[in-house]
Amino acid sequence: MPANMTIELQDLRFHAFHGLYPEERKTGNQFRVELQVVYCPTEELITRIDDTVNYATLFSIVQQYMQQPHDLLETLAMKITAAIHTAFPVITSVRISIYKLQPPIAGFNGSVGITYQQDFK
Repeated sequence: MPANMTIELQDLRFHAFHGLYPEERKTGNQFRVELQVVYCPTEELITRIDDTVNYATLFSIVQQYMQQPHDLLETLAMKITAAIHTAFPVITSVRISIYKLQPPIAGFNGSVGITYQQDFK
């Protein structure tokens, strides 16, 4: 039975300019990203970076898209997922959560976020 490997990037922090409102595009906000990607290793024992999904490359993809303003976190998550799968076609599943840590909601104390998961077979 094939085994799965999960690569995780946790608690990534960015200052970015995502949102529908002009003030969000002007001042930005703090965001937290959680990412998990799953793939089936082709080697019995992974001993080389080329035999796995490079988490530095995953970070670079997330960072690149976090720097491009989007109206919706949903759009952002879907674009990041597509870019990750393009870079690593071996991936069978991507799960990404993006949290806006200080949403512009009067009287609101907390964060808001979305989670998007896509399976590739």
